[in-house]
Amino acid sequence: MPDEQTASLNVLTADIGGSHITAGIYDSKTGFILSETLTRAEVASKGSADEILAAWSGCLRKVLSNSSTAVAGLTLAMPGPFDYKNGISRIKGLNKYESIFGMNIREYLAGALGIEAQRILFRNDAESTIAGEALSGAGRHNRKVMGITLGTGFGSAFADHSITKDLNFGSDKYRDSIADDYFSTRWFVRRYKELSGKNLSDGVRELASLSAEDNVSKQIFREFTDNLSEFLATRIETYRPDALIICGNIAKASKLFLPQLKEKTNTIAIELAELGENAPLIGAASIFKNYITD
Repeated sequence: MPDEQTASLNVLTADIGGSHITAGIYDSKTGFILSETLTRAEVASKGSADEILAAWSGCLRKVLSNSSTAVAGLTLAMPGPFDYKNGISRIKGLNKYESIFGMNIREYLAGALGIEAQRILFRNDAESTIAGEALSGAGRHNRKVMGITLGTGFGSAFADHSITKDLNFGSDKYRDSIADDYFSTRWFVRRYKELSGKNLSDGVRELASLSAEDNVSKQIFREFTDNLSEFLATRIETYRPDALIICGNIAKASKLFLPQLKEKTNTIAIELAELGENAPLIGAASIFKNYITD
């Protein structure tokens, strides 16, 4: 039986990014984040464990102190590799969060925030983002949704009746490497260097700004569209989703690839994510309902 605290259905939730944390309180009655609780803080992800954990806990405490809303627990959308069941970081070799490798994040946050350890849950960040869009965003009117996140990494998940599972397409073999190497920011940066001999200081955003007059930029977006449509074709056929949702920062340059992608992938509706940074917060928080019903 859930106690009075759990019955409140409000959940403190956060998304751990590569250089920041975004947090807020999720109201499961509405399926959205209480806008007045949304808080963002910068994190020195290459710093010491104390610096990283202090930034996380400080942001979460700020959300709680600025709201009179009681929470039933805490959920976090975390990048991998991570032991989501036990709350232990396995991030290593990714130039971020190295100093917390092997640490029990659940136990730390339980002590720092005064929340019972068993009420602190973790979910993959890409899965959380796509789950949020499937529940309350671009995919909410569809039964089966496939989602991809295009950013510093290539994430993927599949939702059926609002049950969302990570697909891990990023680790699939593609061409001479894996999909993550072709559908992430570093591919754009590397390809621009190969074709132009120049470096991009601001990734895909800078490349998109060049596209009006730069033929190399246009070629790169064409290649990206060809590669992505080729990669997705067999997976769409396998999972047969009602819609494909595209999330992540690269989606901000969608005008340079989405029309062509829709033309090449004409068997499925393709939608851009609607919820922005709220999506992973909602998706992470949604797993707490399983705790409530246990």
